[in-house]
Amino acid sequence: MPSRRQSFTERRKACGFNQEDFAEAVGADRSTVQRWESGKNDPQPWLRPKIAKVLEITSGQLEMLLTPDAYTSPQSPSPWLMPSESNSDDEFDAFELARRVSASDVGGETLDRLETSFDELAMEYPVSAPQQLLERVRKHSGYVAHLMDSRMTLREKRRLHVVGGWFQLLGATLHIDLGQEAAATARLETASMLARHADCPEIRAWCYETDAWRVLTDGDYSRAVELSKAAQELAPPGSSVAIQSTAQEGRAHARLREGAETYAAVDRVQRMSAALVPRKGTEHHYQYDPGKSLAYTATTLAWVGDPAAETYAREVIARLSPGDDVHKWPRRVASANIDLALTLLSSNRLDEACHAAEKAILSGRIVPSNHWRALEVVKAVERKQLPEASELREAYQGLKALPSGRWKAP
Repeated sequence: MPSRRQSFTERRKACGFNQEDFAEAVGADRSTVQRWESGKNDPQPWLRPKIAKVLEITSGQLEMLLTPDAYTSPQSPSPWLMPSESNSDDEFDAFELARRVSASDVGGETLDRLETSFDELAMEYPVSAPQQLLERVRKHSGYVAHLMDSRMTLREKRRLHVVGGWFQLLGATLHIDLGQEAAATARLETASMLARHADCPEIRAWCYETDAWRVLTDGDYSRAVELSKAAQELAPPGSSVAIQSTAQEGRAHARLREGAETYAAVDRVQRMSAALVPRKGTEHHYQYDPGKSLAYTATTLAWVGDPAAETYAREVIARLSPGDDVHKWPRRVASANIDLALTLLSSNRLDEACHAAEKAILSGRIVPSNHWRALEVVKAVERKQLPEASELREAYQGLKALPSGRWKAP
């Protein structure tokens, strides 16, 4: 008795066709469609491209759907089997395992699109409002979760776990930016779990690096050093996460005023980033690039009290500023202006410092997780009892009053 093609039938229904409508769409009789689905007949080769188009799948996926749902052993000994083999199911067990390994309801094209979508979102991160980007990440994460129960090959399952891990990681980063601690923790744990299932140490390393940034913003600098080092142990040699976690370690040492360790980390970052060959766009959040090296160095040196921070901060601003409209700044330009302000304050160039800080705050490009950095400048200006202190405090209060994750419109 022929085996039914249940997956083929389910795909037809998922596309909104009953048997009669589907038959008309592909140019066949309803009875022919019934025979296809029952497994009595196969579609003619010349009809298969049209069937695949109507079902919105590739020809390879159609072949998988046309595979019988199960192999069954013959009820009586086959003439080509010896009597001693007649009751053995080993051969058919092997056939069924091979079919299940190669059968898929996901497909490479779907995974390609998900991976491309992640890269696009990661490149939008520096210039997008966190809340708006998070909504898009949620939709993609939900779709990944929907696919998890689908039939797929082992290779496809690993790819799905990996891209799912990336979406969870980016979601965690956005939650941190928005000050949503519980959600950030949940997403980091899920990203790490998916990475372990997929044997992807890169994502696991990014989880540690991301958590290092979170605890650094909370003021736990020693823990930030520990997490940064844990990330470096997992990171593939020479990878972006190896460089970024080293930079994170340097910033934590700077906050601890550990000069030797700070400069050692900065030196390692510069050497590693010089040898890195970019694989993605330069604004990709998970792709280190020379621009990031400048920005991280500016912040690190500003925190450790090194006047050289000014040179690095000004270079970041010169390279990345799109124009005079501060509302169009990438985040790194706003951060560089904060670094510049801190450095100028330490050298008593007070007017320039206040001007740089005010532009950074009024840009609206400082996410909630970085408000504390802006507040450091405000407090420093207030301690010096400068005339600009009240205006700067007012601008900072306006920044705090912005709806969470929403940036000012131009």
